[in-house]
Amino acid sequence: MRDVLPVLGRWYAAGVPFGLATVVQVSRSAPRDPGAAMAVGPDEEVVGSVSGGCVEGAVFELAQEVAAGGEARLETFGYSDEDAFAVGLTCGGEITLLVRAVTPERDPGFGAVADSVAAGEPVTVATVTDGPAPRGAALAVWPDRTLGTLGASGLDAAVTADARGELALGATGLRHYGPEGQRREDSVSVFLQSFAPPPRMLVFGAIDYAAAVARIGDFLGYRVTVCDARPVFATPRRFPEGVEVVAEWPHRYLRDTTTDDRTVICVLTHDPKFDVPLLTEALRRPAAYIGAMGSRRTHADRAERLAEAGLTERELSRLRSPVGLDLGARTPEEVAVSVAAEIVALRWGGTGAPLTATEGAVHPYRSS
Repeated sequence: MRDVLPVLGRWYAAGVPFGLATVVQVSRSAPRDPGAAMAVGPDEEVVGSVSGGCVEGAVFELAQEVAAGGEARLETFGYSDEDAFAVGLTCGGEITLLVRAVTPERDPGFGAVADSVAAGEPVTVATVTDGPAPRGAALAVWPDRTLGTLGASGLDAAVTADARGELALGATGLRHYGPEGQRREDSVSVFLQSFAPPPRMLVFGAIDYAAAVARIGDFLGYRVTVCDARPVFATPRRFPEGVEVVAEWPHRYLRDTTTDDRTVICVLTHDPKFDVPLLTEALRRPAAYIGAMGSRRTHADRAERLAEAGLTERELSRLRSPVGLDLGARTPEEVAVSVAAEIVALRWGGTGAPLTATEGAVHPYRSS
């Protein structure tokens, strides 16, 4: 959804109705996660994807119907579907889609949501998918305000509280309530989609490898900062547009920077005077991934120095070093792919093994 919002925001601002299909639930080997979206706008223009191509034709027709004035629809597609479109997910699994029309009248908060996402302001969108509440009704929830309604004040209040909790975690998924927001009932299903600011990638060491890692980090959706104590290397012209470049001692910069459980830290300096104070700081703070470049000999020396600096075995176990997966990488670009592959595998619990050597679902079920 984040990827298609700029186009949807333009359609919305022009007052053009469009049909929006959003994945709200998945099971087994579904190809896309909850929150994936596809929209059909003016002149049959299509943006986004909900299945990687398996059911897009059927979804296109549904989106056109609701955009032309039809009611919001909840549709499920699976491998053995026998619905009116006779389509299914050829990869197996099952996805449930909410297909609704979006106009300023039906969703007064959509434009503000698009603006907030573009500005990096956190917001959660709550949408009724099923039950006695109006299907497709939407409520936008920010940390300090709301816009829209789900049709009942009690439901709005309960969902607002939950949406702010989900927003703090950057989580997306279904919640269930009673008609007035009762938490012990489940007659109303509400899809909460959080748009937290992009996660941070902090790259230390302004070398050629850093430029490649920064480029692939930006491609993966991270907000990338490159930091190096040497001003002659820490210059913006050496890095992709949009990457922040900071000339500062790495451990000092990290000490003054907020990190969270989504932050990625890549240490590419492999110089003890930088590495030891930097990793001492990094391994004692929240982060999803902490990787350090260097040979096995460099890693052994680094680990010994870190232990002498007082880090515990548990803290040292968080360090991914030598950095990256074993791809046989040589060039900076290949090494960046190796590092990115390890980050993705760690995030989703992947093995890093070739799929031809594994069994079971290619896209195993993941809770939101």
